[in-house]
Amino acid sequence: MTLATLSEVLRPAMTGGYAVPGLVCLGWEDMRAYVMAAQAERAPVILQAGPGCRAHTPLPVLGAMFRYLAASVDVPVVAHLDHGYTLDECHAALDAGFTSVMFDGSNLPLKQNIAQTATVVALAHAAGASCEGEIGLVGYAGGAASAGTNPQEAALFASETDVDALAISVGNVHLQQDPGAGLDLARIRAIEALTDVALVIHGGSGVSAAQRADLAAHSSICKFNIGTELRMAFGAALRRAVNKDPDRFDRIAILQETQEPVVAAARTIFRGLGASGRA
Repeated sequence: MTLATLSEVLRPAMTGGYAVPGLVCLGWEDMRAYVMAAQAERAPVILQAGPGCRAHTPLPVLGAMFRYLAASVDVPVVAHLDHGYTLDECHAALDAGFTSVMFDGSNLPLKQNIAQTATVVALAHAAGASCEGEIGLVGYAGGAASAGTNPQEAALFASETDVDALAISVGNVHLQQDPGAGLDLARIRAIEALTDVALVIHGGSGVSAAQRADLAAHSSICKFNIGTELRMAFGAALRRAVNKDPDRFDRIAILQETQEPVVAAARTIFRGLGASGRA
């Protein structure tokens, strides 16, 4: 069993000058491909179950799937709840065998965010798991606007919650299909100057590979959440598999053809973040 907590994979990344990808899972085919890619690259990996994934598959099933995949390889695999919005949801994930939970209180007033995140941190730590929090608000492409992280508030949040990782808003946007204008380096440096916690970028698909590589090597950002670009790779492979034979209907045969392209796309991400060869 190579199941790991978030802190167990982020602490070495922070000191070693690399980042670990948090790969957003939607089903068996992609999460299996991510673990195969991690094994091939000898890299740690964070499997993430977000709200969309949880709406499709119950948490206990996802926990069992993540743990099964972790047992099938000998590189560290983190079973992570992404964007947990309530204490009950985080509690249920820990009961389901997750080794890490993210409590997302970014829409709450600062004091309330701190208080609720601290409660989840205590719960996670008591269970031998890790907790990620968020300060500032990371928006969505074509949707909710972002609110940049205030460095002083980030310092207060980190010290009063004891989170293992801190998601920040520095120009990153969820669900962005192409690299944007780049992250706010001045804001990142200001946050780094006031905190010593591992920093997390949500919406990593909207950050260029070059900037991801630079920040992984030269900043406290040691986790990039990446989903959209991998979903695009999966979707393109699935489209090719369906279109090449209109008479084929066996879903297993069709879905098998997504594996190789998604493994290849994930391996590129590991290499770009400097995570290859770290496990």
